[in-house]
Amino acid sequence: MHALLPLLLAALFLFATPTLAQPSNPAGEADCKTEELRLLQEMDVAQTRGRMLQRRQLADELAAVQARCGTLPPVQSREAHIARLQKEIADLRKELDRAETELRKLRQGL
Repeated sequence: MHALLPLLLAALFLFATPTLAQPSNPAGEADCKTEELRLLQEMDVAQTRGRMLQRRQLADELAAVQARCGTLPPVQSREAHIARLQKEIADLRKELDRAETELRKLRQGL
């Protein structure tokens, strides 16, 4: 009996390991999807209103939700990542230009 105990424990460990290795989803799947959709909508609104800093903060929050829920998008290719960053830089430059124009107008009015 004692000789079989290590084998039995090893077998239990081998069969239990795959279930332990699977990522657990503590938050409900519906809650995760709802939160992701809400953040995506808020990001769209922020972008249309030219609030790029707020949009960036919401994107970071979305990434955290996706990491927590285990719904991270597939890894982007290097080219796609470069294109996304170039677009983000262009958007931020537009926002900066808009803010500088507004500042000039305010200074001229004083």
